[in-house]
Amino acid sequence: MDGEGTAALDTALRAAGAASGDVMRSEPLPGGTYNTLHRVLLRDGGQWVVKLPPPVSVPGLSHERGLLRGEVEFYTAAGALPGMPVPRVVRYEADPGAPTGAFLVMSACPGASWHELDGRLAADERARLRGELGGVVARLHTVTGHGFGYPAQPFGPLSGTWREAFTLMLERLLEDAVRYGARLPRAPDAIRALASGAAGALDEVTVPVAVHFDLWQGNVLLDGAPGARTVSGIIDGERMFWGDPLADFVSLALLDDIEKDGDFLAGYAAAGGTTRWDRAARTRMALYRCYLYLIMLVEAVPRAYPQDHREWADRHVAPQLEAALAELAQAGAA
Repeated sequence: MDGEGTAALDTALRAAGAASGDVMRSEPLPGGTYNTLHRVLLRDGGQWVVKLPPPVSVPGLSHERGLLRGEVEFYTAAGALPGMPVPRVVRYEADPGAPTGAFLVMSACPGASWHELDGRLAADERARLRGELGGVVARLHTVTGHGFGYPAQPFGPLSGTWREAFTLMLERLLEDAVRYGARLPRAPDAIRALASGAAGALDEVTVPVAVHFDLWQGNVLLDGAPGARTVSGIIDGERMFWGDPLADFVSLALLDDIEKDGDFLAGYAAAGGTTRWDRAARTRMALYRCYLYLIMLVEAVPRAYPQDHREWADRHVAPQLEAALAELAQAGAA
């Protein structure tokens, strides 16, 4: 870390109440693709994670401005549920112009990422954990808000309807695609038209629910001995929005179909989560797949991902986006 980054970390720690003698060790954490992360070991044995956003001059997607606010909102709302395995917010500063700069200090959840451990899980343990995760997500989906959309600027106040909010979210992303010249399987205008033709399905969503929208295996932590692991953390809630709980199922079955995951769905239902796989629900799922896979393709440009990553996205993400667009075309013609 350069001198400026070290100073920002030290400033955030002091603002959170940690004196220099309280910090035993700090180390950068891998995996952050937008914010910079550090794990801090305290003298009393506690552990914190510190998130530092990039300067406002760094290019990014429209919804990435003010990500920390969404993350704080997610942890605060979800953390009100007893036993929910999310970090505790220690200190947060939203304003990048504040003397400390913007930052988030939170408690560290125990364990390692499911992505890291997946190859070591026996089939029966994996099935049990998918069911447990389903129960955790069902409980998360009991958290409701007062409007739809991203909680942070530049999207403005929360919307009164999910159709209005999602239409704005998609429009901003398509504008990003044009601004950065992202390579997509169809032109932004064609994508916009297909989504508009299927947008009526969004009107079925009338209650704004906390949606994490990044629940791939890298953001789910597992802890415990082999064979007895449990879900110990739901992290990186920075991309949350208030919307349709079905939207979370896209990242939970990234580049796949959640309807194939019987263990997860059984755990979700057992904890009170409800799903109804009718035409409207599948149309909404196609819209959410479009949105997530568009993010994955467009963000590669401002983040200057290496060529091998872009080639991977062309091979794996772009076809999934095209398949979702084909579903929307069928829905619009029905």
